[in-house]
Amino acid sequence: MEYRPFGKTGIEISAIGIGCWEIGGGYGSIEETGFINAVNRALDLGINCFDTAEAYGFGASECSLAKALGARRKDAVITTKFGIGYKEAPNFRDSSRNRMMASIEKSLANLKTDYVDVYMVHWPDVNTPFEETMRALDELVQQGKVRAVGISNFRLHQIEASVRTRRIDVAQYCWNMLDRRMQRDVLPYCRENGIGVMAYGSLAYGMLTGTFNEEMNFGSNDWRAKAGRMGNITLMEHLFGADSFLKNLRAVEELKPMAKRYGKSLPQFALRWTLSNPVISTALVGCRNENEVNDNVGAIGWSIADADMREIDAIFARHGAVTSPESWIEKDL
Repeated sequence: MEYRPFGKTGIEISAIGIGCWEIGGGYGSIEETGFINAVNRALDLGINCFDTAEAYGFGASECSLAKALGARRKDAVITTKFGIGYKEAPNFRDSSRNRMMASIEKSLANLKTDYVDVYMVHWPDVNTPFEETMRALDELVQQGKVRAVGISNFRLHQIEASVRTRRIDVAQYCWNMLDRRMQRDVLPYCRENGIGVMAYGSLAYGMLTGTFNEEMNFGSNDWRAKAGRMGNITLMEHLFGADSFLKNLRAVEELKPMAKRYGKSLPQFALRWTLSNPVISTALVGCRNENEVNDNVGAIGWSIADADMREIDAIFARHGAVTSPESWIEKDL
């Protein structure tokens, strides 16, 4: 396994991380036994990064991860998130100190641990002063319940407002071949300030697995069945929207021969692309079973030639696939 510095936290993080959104139910039904086996296989292979959130199944993901880790929790770097999914809150968000203090206790109980390695604000809450949120995060560090703190999906000016109160250790953003909008300002800022970056959506929510087709039926419980529409969150519309889905599919088909030239599966090839950016500490990818974990680690230990990186760009351009949407990842609130 390849390990990278997790910003300035002092933590060495595996370049491949396990994202636990799927087990929370957002992608339909997932067999828990398969997930448990996958987590233990990941640990056996040296993967130490496991990312979950309070909002992933309202605690279901955290509980499943705790069950999967069992006595091996000490071998894991756990990141979890709070701040979204509260029906009574404006825009379902609340990053106030009171909410945070209640949420961390729930997460610790769900995860069956007395600390988390990184505690993150899942989405920005514009109704709570960033100073209040950051002071509360620092309190949790002082209490020993959290080793490091982070943010996810913040705009650059929101990051800058936050760090006036407390350093941000880790940031989490979407980053893959089909979504590069963070290269404009967020990733350069993280690189310049030594912030560890977790890349989520590394396989573009399945688009870069090469298993989709034009008649794809995701199932009624899968958010992708809504063409990527998730209320104010527009993160995935350029992937699954009516104007983009077929363009993306046809571009992905052209990537398959490239992966084959390297003797790699398409997911391995796509993960290697994500990891090619040196600012990325870890590339998160979901797993349903051991076979997917075995395949994912094939992204480690090799590189994509510069000429082929340019050819990837040319393929997307030929098909009119938009890899750096002008829109932000959610509508202005």
